Amino acid sequence: MDEFDRLIEELQQQIGEQERALYSAEVIEHAHNPGNLKRLERAQAFAVIRGWCGDTMEIYLRFGELGRIREATFMTDGCGPTVACGSMLTSLVRGLSPEKALSISAQDLISALKGLPEENVHCAELAVNTLRAAISNWKNRDSR
Repeated sequence: MDEFDRLIEELQQQIGEQERALYSAEVIEHAHNPGNLKRLERAQAFAVIRGWCGDTMEIYLRFGELGRIREATFMTDGCGPTVACGSMLTSLVRGLSPEKALSISAQDLISALKGLPEENVHCAELAVNTLRAAISNWKNRDSR
Protein backbone atom coordinates (compact mmCIF):
# COMPACT_ATOMS: atom_id res chain seq x y z
CA MET A 1 0.00 0.00 0.00
CA ASP A 2 1.49 3.34 -0.99
CA GLU A 3 1.39 6.57 1.01
CA PHE A 4 -1.67 7.92 -0.81
CA ASP A 5 -3.72 4.77 -0.17
CA ARG A 6 -2.74 4.83 3.52
CA LEU A 7 -3.82 8.46 3.77
CA ILE A 8 -7.20 7.67 2.20
CA GLU A 9 -7.72 4.72 4.55
CA GLU A 10 -6.92 6.87 7.58
CA LEU A 11 -9.32 9.58 6.44
CA GLN A 12 -12.08 7.03 5.92
CA GLN A 13 -11.51 5.65 9.41
CA GLN A 14 -11.65 9.15 10.91
CA ILE A 15 -14.87 9.94 9.07
CA GLY A 16 -16.40 6.65 10.25
CA GLU A 17 -15.43 7.41 13.85
CA GLN A 18 -16.94 10.89 13.63
CA GLU A 19 -20.15 9.48 12.13
CA ARG A 20 -20.46 6.86 14.88
CA ALA A 21 -19.95 9.56 17.51
CA LEU A 22 -22.82 11.66 16.11
CA TYR A 23 -25.34 9.20 14.68
CA SER A 24 -27.03 5.96 15.66
CA ALA A 25 -26.32 2.75 13.76
CA GLU A 26 -29.81 3.08 12.20
CA VAL A 27 -29.10 6.56 10.82
CA ILE A 28 -25.75 5.44 9.42
CA GLU A 29 -27.25 2.31 7.83
CA HIS A 30 -30.15 4.19 6.19
CA ALA A 31 -27.85 7.00 5.04
CA HIS A 32 -25.30 4.65 3.46
CA ASN A 33 -27.75 2.00 2.20
CA PRO A 34 -31.09 3.76 1.72
CA GLY A 35 -34.15 1.74 0.90
CA ASN A 36 -36.83 3.04 -1.44
CA LEU A 37 -34.57 5.69 -3.01
CA LYS A 38 -36.11 6.17 -6.45
CA ARG A 39 -38.78 8.04 -8.33
CA LEU A 40 -41.92 5.97 -8.62
CA GLU A 41 -43.44 5.95 -12.09
CA ARG A 42 -47.22 6.27 -12.15
CA ALA A 43 -47.33 7.31 -8.50
CA GLN A 44 -50.81 8.00 -7.22
CA ALA A 45 -49.55 10.57 -4.74
CA PHE A 46 -46.56 12.87 -4.95
CA ALA A 47 -45.14 15.95 -3.25
CA VAL A 48 -41.88 17.84 -3.22
CA ILE A 49 -40.78 20.28 -0.54
CA ARG A 50 -37.61 22.30 -0.19
CA GLY A 51 -36.61 22.70 3.44
CA TRP A 52 -35.21 25.85 5.00
CA CYS A 53 -31.75 24.21 4.88
CA GLY A 54 -31.93 23.92 1.08
CA ASP A 55 -32.52 20.15 0.96
CA THR A 56 -35.34 18.94 -1.25
CA MET A 57 -37.46 15.89 -0.43
CA GLU A 58 -39.77 14.13 -2.89
CA ILE A 59 -42.23 11.45 -1.73
CA TYR A 60 -44.05 9.06 -4.10
CA LEU A 61 -46.91 6.76 -3.06
CA ARG A 62 -49.04 4.01 -4.58
CA PHE A 63 -52.07 2.57 -2.84
CA GLY A 64 -53.32 -1.00 -2.79
CA GLU A 65 -56.06 -2.97 -1.13
CA LEU A 66 -58.31 -1.08 1.23
CA GLY A 67 -56.54 2.15 0.28
CA ARG A 68 -53.39 1.22 2.20
CA ILE A 69 -49.98 2.44 1.08
CA ARG A 70 -48.54 -0.33 -1.09
CA GLU A 71 -45.39 1.45 -2.25
CA ALA A 72 -43.54 4.46 -0.89
CA THR A 73 -40.35 5.88 -2.35
CA PHE A 74 -38.38 9.08 -2.05
CA MET A 75 -35.69 11.19 -3.68
CA THR A 76 -33.58 13.87 -2.06
CA ASP A 77 -30.59 16.03 -2.78
CA GLY A 78 -29.99 16.30 0.95
CA CYS A 79 -27.38 15.24 3.47
CA GLY A 80 -26.99 11.81 5.04
CA PRO A 81 -29.53 12.41 7.81
CA THR A 82 -32.09 13.58 5.24
CA VAL A 83 -31.49 10.41 3.21
CA ALA A 84 -31.85 8.34 6.40
CA CYS A 85 -35.14 10.05 7.24
CA GLY A 86 -36.57 9.45 3.76
CA SER A 87 -35.47 5.83 3.82
CA MET A 88 -36.88 5.09 7.26
CA LEU A 89 -40.14 6.98 6.69
CA THR A 90 -40.93 5.24 3.42
CA SER A 91 -40.31 1.90 5.17
CA LEU A 92 -42.55 2.84 8.10
CA VAL A 93 -45.59 3.83 6.00
CA ARG A 94 -45.83 0.68 3.87
CA GLY A 95 -49.05 -1.12 4.67
CA LEU A 96 -50.54 1.80 6.58
CA SER A 97 -53.76 3.61 5.80
CA PRO A 98 -53.27 7.23 4.74
CA GLU A 99 -54.82 8.34 8.04
CA LYS A 100 -52.37 6.25 10.08
CA ALA A 101 -49.45 7.50 7.94
CA LEU A 102 -50.56 11.08 8.62
CA SER A 103 -50.27 10.42 12.34
CA ILE A 104 -46.52 9.76 12.10
CA SER A 105 -44.68 12.69 13.64
CA ALA A 106 -41.12 13.89 13.21
CA GLN A 107 -40.48 12.61 16.73
CA ASP A 108 -41.80 9.15 15.76
CA LEU A 109 -39.37 9.12 12.84
CA ILE A 110 -36.49 10.27 15.05
CA SER A 111 -37.36 7.51 17.54
CA ALA A 112 -37.38 4.89 14.77
CA LEU A 113 -33.89 6.09 13.80
CA LYS A 114 -32.79 5.84 17.47
CA GLY A 115 -32.19 9.59 17.62
CA LEU A 116 -30.84 12.50 15.63
CA PRO A 117 -28.65 15.38 16.77
CA GLU A 118 -30.64 18.58 17.37
CA GLU A 119 -29.14 20.18 14.26
CA ASN A 120 -30.67 17.40 12.13
CA VAL A 121 -34.21 17.37 13.54
CA HIS A 122 -35.32 19.49 10.58
CA CYS A 123 -34.47 16.51 8.30
CA ALA A 124 -37.18 14.43 9.99
CA GLU A 125 -39.60 17.36 9.83
CA LEU A 126 -38.92 17.76 6.09
CA ALA A 127 -39.61 14.07 5.42
CA VAL A 128 -42.81 13.99 7.47
CA ASN A 129 -44.10 17.26 5.97
CA THR A 130 -43.45 15.95 2.46
CA LEU A 131 -45.35 12.73 3.23
CA ARG A 132 -48.26 14.76 4.58
CA ALA A 133 -48.28 16.96 1.46
CA ALA A 134 -48.28 13.88 -0.82
CA ILE A 135 -51.27 12.38 1.02
CA SER A 136 -53.05 15.75 0.98
CA ASN A 137 -52.44 16.10 -2.77
CA TRP A 138 -53.85 12.59 -3.29
CA LYS A 139 -56.94 13.29 -1.16
CA ASN A 140 -57.58 16.60 -2.93
CA ARG A 141 -57.22 14.96 -6.34
CA ASP A 142 -59.60 12.16 -5.37
CA SER A 143 -62.22 14.56 -4.01
CA ARG A 144 -62.66 16.30 -7.35
